[in-house]
Amino acid sequence: MLLLLLSIIILHVAVLVLLFVSTIVSQWMVGPDHATDLWQNCSSLSSKTIYHCFSTSTNEWLQSVQATMILSIIFSVLSLFLFFCQLFTLTKGGRFYITGVFQVLAGLCVMSAAVIYTVKHSEWHFNTENSYGFAYMLAWVAFPLALLSGIVYVILRKRE
Repeated sequence: MLLLLLSIIILHVAVLVLLFVSTIVSQWMVGPDHATDLWQNCSSLSSKTIYHCFSTSTNEWLQSVQATMILSIIFSVLSLFLFFCQLFTLTKGGRFYITGVFQVLAGLCVMSAAVIYTVKHSEWHFNTENSYGFAYMLAWVAFPLALLSGIVYVILRKRE
């Protein structure tokens, strides 16, 4: 039982780390002369010299991606907090429904953000040499892990 509890907590913390990294790191879209994330668009003269960065918050769709990524982090942190609260207050045989619902909401938020970015990024980047960066990929990896974690919480029963 202790091993199961530890593995669930490790899975949840892994999802949180993926969400934080994918939200903060400047690698959602990369090209030969620039790298962009949810917050800045940076151009470089060479691969090591950044000479111009500007804010990317002028697009409404990008603001919705920013908001849903932040919301997914909030839901996931809240879910972890609720799990520890329910772990000590839930009656024997009870299920962690509230924790699971918030974790599933976190997964749905990160999926929504990644889908919006996938559909709308062409309005922002016109260069055909662009490719998705590792932070974008981490967001897509965090989505099924968050859903899996939420489903495990819903199925999990409290034992003595």
